Amino acid sequence: MDKLMWVEKLRQILSPGYVVNLCFFIVFCFSTLLIWREIKVLEEAYVANQRNNLENVAHEFDSLLQFNIDRMIFFRNGMRSALGTPLDFAALRKAEEDYLTKRHDPIWSVEIHNRRTLPIYGVADAFVDSDALLSRDNPFSGNELMATLELGYMLRLANNNRGFAKRMLYVSRSGFFTTTELPKNSTQALALYSRATGAAWFTRQTQRNNPARGIVWQTFPDNESQREMQVVTASITLDFQRYWLGVLAMDFSVQEMKTFLVNAIKTGEEGEYQLYDNRLNLIASSAPGNVLTLLSPREQEMLSRASSHENQGGIRLVTRYISWENLRNFDGVLIRIHTIQEGVRGDFGSITIALMLMWLMFTLMLLISWLVIRRMVRNMSVLQTSLEWQAWHDALTRLLNRGALFERAIAETRLSERLKRPVAVIQLDLDYFKSVNDRFGHHAGDRVLSLVASTIASHIRQGDLAGRVGGEEFCIVLPNTPLKEAQVIAERIRIRINSREILLGNSISLRITASLGVSCSDDTGEYNFENLQSVADHRLYLAKQNGRDRVCAEG
Repeated sequence: MDKLMWVEKLRQILSPGYVVNLCFFIVFCFSTLLIWREIKVLEEAYVANQRNNLENVAHEFDSLLQFNIDRMIFFRNGMRSALGTPLDFAALRKAEEDYLTKRHDPIWSVEIHNRRTLPIYGVADAFVDSDALLSRDNPFSGNELMATLELGYMLRLANNNRGFAKRMLYVSRSGFFTTTELPKNSTQALALYSRATGAAWFTRQTQRNNPARGIVWQTFPDNESQREMQVVTASITLDFQRYWLGVLAMDFSVQEMKTFLVNAIKTGEEGEYQLYDNRLNLIASSAPGNVLTLLSPREQEMLSRASSHENQGGIRLVTRYISWENLRNFDGVLIRIHTIQEGVRGDFGSITIALMLMWLMFTLMLLISWLVIRRMVRNMSVLQTSLEWQAWHDALTRLLNRGALFERAIAETRLSERLKRPVAVIQLDLDYFKSVNDRFGHHAGDRVLSLVASTIASHIRQGDLAGRVGGEEFCIVLPNTPLKEAQVIAERIRIRINSREILLGNSISLRITASLGVSCSDDTGEYNFENLQSVADHRLYLAKQNGRDRVCAEG
């Protein structure tokens, strides 16, 4: 017998349909793996080439910035040396005397007449006193002024704006400044100092905001009205003997950065370079005119998260590749955007398209198969649910059948016993139901049973159990219900059945009555369902003996 069963199972396994499906699945899996392996190899080679180009551009960009940052640090060190050992030149002392004389004027300037150094511009004490960041309570103010004049001399000698550098200036907290771009008049000088002391590259240089005393970058002015000044500013503090004297700053031209990125695109090469600050604000792009490939919010989020943990990497979103690298000498990131369309024009594209078409064909076949299987599973599930319902319910009354009711009722009475709560049982039997079948036929009897079942279902609570346990006999289980409450429910059901007129035809109707017996665990002290049902059944017959159409809860 067992041998025959195994032969039958083997025959089922080796059926043509099963073999075809198995072969299709195996071929699909291996083909898909092979195709995607080849695509990944080609993609990695293409992306590696783009990252290499980005790395070369980023290195050159960093080198240009490094030159000017090193120069700015050199000037700061020169000023510190001048503060520690000021030169005792008559021209410098004369300039200091002019400063002490003019410092109360609304706007003033000090310069050495040989024109070999940059002039110093300053504001009145009242202006300084109005700004909490500014202070003339500086024991080194005289030496700082002479150090600034020496800085002007060095700036005159080294004023070769290389590597995006556009302007350099020194802004003192004592109310004066010098710059390589001289203001045209006093009004312009006052505006420049006011704007400088309010800029983020100056205000963020406090000990609290910049305890490490490192370089602070400001990509764009905070004031929207100044956005036409397309510069990026790097600043560094001048401290002497733990006293914050001022800030050295250098402006870098955004236009020159854009020109650099445009020139980085090789002849015949596509794609786009973009420079972002640390908040992912776009600074410059190699795109011609205003034709920009802006990052989506999702791409910005992914780039921000990735660049905060790694120095370089790449992101791919469907048809777009984004290679990125953090710059060493700039508080930002340089990215290269290249699309699948760019790669398609090369060998990578032609091979990838062929492989993708094959993959799409296999994917389509899988999708169709999946849809068919899903429909079959759904139908089987519906069928299973229907069979389970039929196994647990009476088809005519749609109440629980005898077996299902007994199983659930036993479980419910055991639970009630553990929880020490009452459980009631109502046994219901229709009066003279046989005469209905004899006079009107079984069809009329079925209609009566169906209407009685719906009446019972409408008068019990959710969680109560009701089932048909005989031809015209019903049983109701009421958890957490004392005897008196169960008796009220039984009486309500009896009245409703008695008052309901049942239509059997156009001119035929009848009324039917029911007798009910009620038992409860708090009355009998018994939690065994069969015993509770037996007591309720006994009281049901007492109700019939006493005239029918009544509820009996005693005896």
